[in-house]
Amino acid sequence: MKPLDIGNSYNQITHIWENEKFDKTNGIIQHKKAINFAKNRGKALDIGCGCTGRFIDLLIDEGFTPSGIDISTKMIELAKKRDPSIDFYYGDICEYELSEKYDFITAWDSIWHIPLSKQEKVIAKIIDSLNVGGIFIFSFGGTIDSGEHIDDYMGPEVYYSSLGINGFLKCFLDLGCIIRHLEFDQYPELHTYLIVEKA
Repeated sequence: MKPLDIGNSYNQITHIWENEKFDKTNGIIQHKKAINFAKNRGKALDIGCGCTGRFIDLLIDEGFTPSGIDISTKMIELAKKRDPSIDFYYGDICEYELSEKYDFITAWDSIWHIPLSKQEKVIAKIIDSLNVGGIFIFSFGGTIDSGEHIDDYMGPEVYYSSLGINGFLKCFLDLGCIIRHLEFDQYPELHTYLIVEKA
C-alpha cells in the first residue's frame, strides 16, 4: 500500500478517534517521559497528528509551539476545526520537506505505516530536523526481525512495517543519537516506543 492509500483508509475511520469512548490518555504518560529529556521548549511537530489534539495540547501545556502533519485529509480537516490556531499540514512524511528545526518530534502510532523500504530515510530526515539536544519519540511494532503486513483490524485495510528492535536501534546509533528509553508499554503486545536524543 502507498501512503496515500493509508490516508484514504484513515479517512474512513475518523469516528474511532471522535468517539467519546476513545482513550485520550493513550500515549500521554509516554510523552511526558520524553518531554522530561527535552533541553529546550521551542518548536514541536506531531507526525501523524490525527484529530484528537491530545499531544498538541500536551505540548502547548509544556511550553512548546507545536504543529501537526497527517496523510489523512479528513484527520487534518477535523484537527483544524478543533484548533484553528495551530498549523496543521496535509502531507506524506516520506515526501514532505521538513524546513523547520524542532526541539521535539513525536510520531505516535504513525511511523509504522511508512513503507519498510523508506523507514530509514524518513528517520534520518526526522533526526536531521531536530535541533541538537532535540527529542524524538515514536511507537513501533517491537518485533525481533524487520517485516511488513496488511490487516483490516480497524475496518479498511491498513499497512504496517517495522525495522525490528535491533534495526531501529542500529539506525539511531548510526545517526549518532543517544538512546534515552525503550519500552514495551502494552506488554505482552508488541507495541513499543523509543525515545532518542539528537547528540
